[in-house]
Amino acid sequence: MTYLVTDECINCKYQDCIEVCPVDCFYEGENTIVINTDECIDCGVCEPECPVGAIKPDTIHNADFWIQLNQKYAEVWPNILVKGDPLPKADVWADNKNKLSLLSEKAAS
Repeated sequence: MTYLVTDECINCKYQDCIEVCPVDCFYEGENTIVINTDECIDCGVCEPECPVGAIKPDTIHNADFWIQLNQKYAEVWPNILVKGDPLPKADVWADNKNKLSLLSEKAAS
């Protein structure tokens, strides 16, 4: 099993999960973060830390899609080791669902 980040994180990027990850398997894009599913040790400590519920186990519906998406960007985005600030309008976007169309493929700057 592994954990993955879904589209609830897009345009929020709260990053509470970064502080608790014992293996530093998060990678940062311009408007979201992802998990390197090959590095994740399945400890699950990140899941309850996400205030928008964007981190899920690989047992969810459509998990294969999310695993592939997370892995794709984890291979090109920079590793994030320290929690940063959420995006400026994170609170506005927090309750929005189905944000995949808003995903930026750009790495964090």
